[in-house]
Amino acid sequence: MPKVLLIQTTQYSFGTRTLCKQKKIYLPGLALPLLAAYAPSHWSVKILIEVVDEINYDEDCDLVGIGAMGHAIFRAVEIADEFRKRGKKVFMGGYMVSMTPWFVRDHCDSIIIGDAELSYPELLSDFEASGSIKTIYDRQLDNLEGLLLPRYELLLEKPIGYMLPVQAGRGCPHSCSFCSVACLYKGRYLVRPPEEVMRDIRHIRSLGFRRFYLIDDNIVSNPEYLMQLASQIRPLKMIWASQCSIQIARNDRLLREVRRSGCRILSLGIESLSQVGLDKLGKSWVRVNETETLLRKIQAAGILPATEMLVGTDGDTAESIRQTAVFIRKNHIPVPKFYVLTPLPGTAFYTRIKSEGRLLHEDYSKYTSSNCVHKPANFTPEGLDEAYRDLYRKTYTIGSILRRTILNPHFFRAPSVYLFTLYANMVYRKYIRNGDAPNIL
Repeated sequence: MPKVLLIQTTQYSFGTRTLCKQKKIYLPGLALPLLAAYAPSHWSVKILIEVVDEINYDEDCDLVGIGAMGHAIFRAVEIADEFRKRGKKVFMGGYMVSMTPWFVRDHCDSIIIGDAELSYPELLSDFEASGSIKTIYDRQLDNLEGLLLPRYELLLEKPIGYMLPVQAGRGCPHSCSFCSVACLYKGRYLVRPPEEVMRDIRHIRSLGFRRFYLIDDNIVSNPEYLMQLASQIRPLKMIWASQCSIQIARNDRLLREVRRSGCRILSLGIESLSQVGLDKLGKSWVRVNETETLLRKIQAAGILPATEMLVGTDGDTAESIRQTAVFIRKNHIPVPKFYVLTPLPGTAFYTRIKSEGRLLHEDYSKYTSSNCVHKPANFTPEGLDEAYRDLYRKTYTIGSILRRTILNPHFFRAPSVYLFTLYANMVYRKYIRNGDAPNIL
């Protein structure tokens, strides 16, 4: 029986050789259990999630597949090298690999670009037929119909929290210049048939879970689809979370139905309080003068906002970043996250910054989203780094965390969810104090 080992790598803590580790995964990814489902039944599949698992380089396997998010790509190439030293064939995939295949090509035998549902079975078939695999597999999906049920049982072997992932859609109709999703999907937004999404949700419910999160790059991209999905989820009386644009607050009926269906947390890409900064990033469809109003509508509906914001846009100043801390406090954001705007290779933003001669260097090991690697318009790089650290210091004091979570004026609308955000804040605080962007949970 041939065996494939699938690995999701973790990352090193900033400036160290210490791996970021956790005792439990509260938001496990879907890529590995979904890929496992696409292996023929006579293949043995083992998955390792390095944030909780240890890697045995002498593992008995025929193929090793490695995925990485963001800065974890540096750990991924190390792992690939170690397995290849032992004679294993290694393939790599994921969004960072897809954006920068040239970066990993000398560290693996094969690369899967983008969607893997067609490429991965072909790779396994090639290996069985000849013992070899192609250098690149690049077969993209034009629809998401008929995706297999992920092998959730492989996640249940891990120490995980209270939620399992279910995919609704991929891609986004917008093309923000800094965004990796825009690079891969180029303005496309694909959705799964609602009945197939519901199949997966009912399956995880049968496993004893009453909470799930919908993996989707921007689930409000198709409001009619989301309305239909929410109406089918509602009778299950489950709790769920997802991510989308703040524009969901413009549709009162949709927002109400999403809340009634059990949605309690939405991750929102607010990015910046500077309209100039947003405009230069291709996100002019967001109007900063409406942000607070839309946030209040989401919270009034009973949904917790988890915000994602960038530091260092061309419109940012020392004062605007100070006002960002005020904004978080004033709007009682339970889970705020900030990242230093980073020109990721492959993005339109990277191309522009490089053409303007504003890259400080191309040492991608330092492209961590927690330190400045380009020349900002209104800061020195060192000044931006300090403003970023100061923003996190102000928003992640113990007092600030308590005010945003268990002392939040909306606490009694969803006590258990706010308690979860309290825990998330404490985990993020640990990463922040180590100098890392808090993007693992």
